[in-house]
Amino acid sequence: MAHDQAATTGADRHAVFDRLEGHEQVVHCSDPASGLRAIIAVHSTALGPALGGTRFHAYPDEQAALEDVLALSRGMTYKNALAGLDHGGGKAVILGDPRTDKSEELLRAYGRFVQSLGGRYVTACDVGTFSEDMDLVARECDFATGRTVEHGGAGDSSVLTAYGVHQGMRAAAEAVWGEPTLAGRTVGVAGVGKVGRHLVRHLLEGGAQVVVTDVWRPSVEAITAAHPEVRVVPDTDALVGSALDVYAPCALGGAVDAQVADALSARVVCGAANNQLADPAAGARLRERGITYAPDYCVNSGGVIQVADELDGFSFERAQRRAAGIFATTREVLRVATADEVAPEVAADRVAEARIAGVSRLGAIRVRR
Repeated sequence: MAHDQAATTGADRHAVFDRLEGHEQVVHCSDPASGLRAIIAVHSTALGPALGGTRFHAYPDEQAALEDVLALSRGMTYKNALAGLDHGGGKAVILGDPRTDKSEELLRAYGRFVQSLGGRYVTACDVGTFSEDMDLVARECDFATGRTVEHGGAGDSSVLTAYGVHQGMRAAAEAVWGEPTLAGRTVGVAGVGKVGRHLVRHLLEGGAQVVVTDVWRPSVEAITAAHPEVRVVPDTDALVGSALDVYAPCALGGAVDAQVADALSARVVCGAANNQLADPAAGARLRERGITYAPDYCVNSGGVIQVADELDGFSFERAQRRAAGIFATTREVLRVATADEVAPEVAADRVAEARIAGVSRLGAIRVRR
């Protein structure tokens, strides 16, 4: 019996490592006094310290939180590589409702856990966290970016995230309609919070017609107050079923499944959300229907470009120039997809993996001193 228990225990340990899906390190963080429950995932440091935001979200259970942080951190490895940054991929999630559970004590406790990793992971804002939160994290930690301008940071990274998504959308428009503009096109934006609201502004300034939806009513009210010309629909199903040229998922991941792909009239899917494709079948169905998908981690890298620039002494103009390069990167990804006859998400992976392999190889080159 003891032998069977030992064998089972060994198998369980092996299963735990299998679930890490190639990650270098996954840390569970608990501080009962503040109520902190968090998971930090470091996917890769091949290109440099792992960089990625902290998501504060009311997950249904711990397994959902783990699955999310593993997918998000892996995505950051590819995003940072494709953005040309000298950073690997990491991400953190804090379990709870940010509207009721967030506190100074909790954020500072979280900062101590980030500090304990010694710089292997550099954090920033994500869904449910803001620059002011990073100021609190930074009181316990040397590895927090996305801080407020008052504290020497870059401020809200959603500004350049939205800017980059717009650049990627312009490149997708060029691939589909021959011109890098959204003028006269109808764009449906699902989620008009931190990033979506800035994207709406870029689209309107570029001459697009915009339709929006959001589960958080105050976000919708803020958009319509700022931009009365925006049309509002009650939910995502109504938005997906609308006559659109572009569908822009800008909320949580998994927004595009095979059912959504079948329902879309849009010719382009390009938004700010991470991990937009619910599964490989969704991407395959988009391709079958002739819908161009601009890979999320390609187009939404403006925010990470902004916070990475903060590490060198922030210059908004420099970061924006770099984020403008998302247009050329998206164009290249779509070119490779066409040339190799593969889905855009496969092409994006290939371009990112080529840089990871090439740059990380430099670590094997030794110079005699």
